[in-house]
Amino acid sequence: MISVSNLSLRYGKRVLFEDVNVKFTEGNCYGIIGANGAGKSTFMKILSGEIEPSTGRVEISKDQRMSVLKQNHFEFDNFTVLDTVIMGNKILSDLMKEKDALYAKEDFTEEDGIKAGELEGLFAEMDGWNAESDAATLLSNLGIKEELHTNLLNELDGNQKVRVLLAQALFGNPDILLLDEPTNDLDLETIAWLENFLADYDKIVLVVSHDRHFLDTVCTHVADIDFGKVIIFTGNYSFWYESSQLLLKQRTDQNKKAEDKIAELKEFIARFSANASKSKQATSRKKALDKIKVEDMQASSRKYPAILFNNQVRDAGDQIFEVDGLEKSLNGNVLFKNVKFDVKRGQKIAIVSENGLASSAFYKVITGEDTDFKGSFKWGVTITPTYLPNDNSDYFADKSLNLIDWLRQYSEEKDETFIRGFLGRMLFSGEETLKNCTVLSGGEKMRCMMSRMMMLKGNLLLLDEPTNHLDLESITALNNGLKDFKGTIFFTTRDHELAQTVADRVIELTPNGIIDREYSFDEYLNDERVKAMKQELYK
Repeated sequence: MISVSNLSLRYGKRVLFEDVNVKFTEGNCYGIIGANGAGKSTFMKILSGEIEPSTGRVEISKDQRMSVLKQNHFEFDNFTVLDTVIMGNKILSDLMKEKDALYAKEDFTEEDGIKAGELEGLFAEMDGWNAESDAATLLSNLGIKEELHTNLLNELDGNQKVRVLLAQALFGNPDILLLDEPTNDLDLETIAWLENFLADYDKIVLVVSHDRHFLDTVCTHVADIDFGKVIIFTGNYSFWYESSQLLLKQRTDQNKKAEDKIAELKEFIARFSANASKSKQATSRKKALDKIKVEDMQASSRKYPAILFNNQVRDAGDQIFEVDGLEKSLNGNVLFKNVKFDVKRGQKIAIVSENGLASSAFYKVITGEDTDFKGSFKWGVTITPTYLPNDNSDYFADKSLNLIDWLRQYSEEKDETFIRGFLGRMLFSGEETLKNCTVLSGGEKMRCMMSRMMMLKGNLLLLDEPTNHLDLESITALNNGLKDFKGTIFFTTRDHELAQTVADRVIELTPNGIIDREYSFDEYLNDERVKAMKQELYK
């Protein structure tokens, strides 16, 4: 168990946490949520001992081992991949080093022999003989091929390093597991493996993630950081979100009778409990939900941006978009070829590929940014496409612009009050609107780019990884905006929930052709014929 008592953290006059008292117990997975800047990662660092609180204490049950997903990708550069993973269990790793050093002695004494026997006994108790094979299995499950296991970590690329460090955190079944954004840079197949791993994990897990599907799959509880407090709710992220929105609606309705509120909430809890049967943790989660008391539930103070795309410059005609024989290579490697399809009005198409460069290259070709390709494409005469690129740095290069002037570039209406109103919908207000556009965070830049898209009033949206850098509130608002959009959408995302709730068609780009299905995203992932086609097309 982790017990947090009377914990506070202050930086000067700024109070991040004040009088926090919570407990995290065995067998549960807690999703740590909160708006950007609320202190999610800081709270995890306090729990791990990396940051000392101003007041209060964190206590961990005796003999429990904590493992933390490392964020420093260079810390283990001079170690092999396999050794890096085993170092996740420091006691075992140190024992192995001590044992090896002892056997390497030239003047091995009788006393050394006795010590070696003791070490071998401890080593066997810790299942040390299976350490390398267990580490190798973890690495393989996370997509690190066996031929890389003996490489130094500095020989791997960034995505591979992330996976090795995740394997390190998971190694040896720690009693407490702290994971800050564990799905970053993982493909959908690896995320699915991690979801299954954590859903079956019977120890204490705390996880920070912007992936709602991941949180829904693995979490039994949500720990919400709000107003400097940490409040634990039973249920996964979707339950927390839907119940908090219901409570917020009721709080704003002054005429709502108390008994009506209780009846509505009880009906909601019962309905959600029934839906829990879809989860691997269905039994324990349903028992927990059955114990929820309505009076314990609280509305959230979260603010959600207003991401609305339905104000289109004009209605689209029947001719939307046609592609014929499109092919693109990069440095001699084929990213995609034999791409041929047409689009029906109102379709919402998820563009996917095992190679992330392929989808980005596709958008650059069809927007005219890249002219070095084979084949052809044709937009309908009534189509006004609006593009959100994966890399938006070029849009914020002008150091002379504040937010108002930046957004004014894309608006027919130049009046400052109008621009401020538009920025306000995206949670920029007061002096924030005068910030220089070059000093914005990644999430702020993405919200600005969403504002730009809404200003341009396109009837066809092109979005390449639109959830990058966004917090859960912005992702949820974006998800709702795309579901409500009446026009046509092409989008690429690693957010499973976004793909499943928005897409009605999936097109996969491969080096040898495309797979094109009018499916939901989950239907596409689970179709055995699609899996067989992928094996052939990625050869």
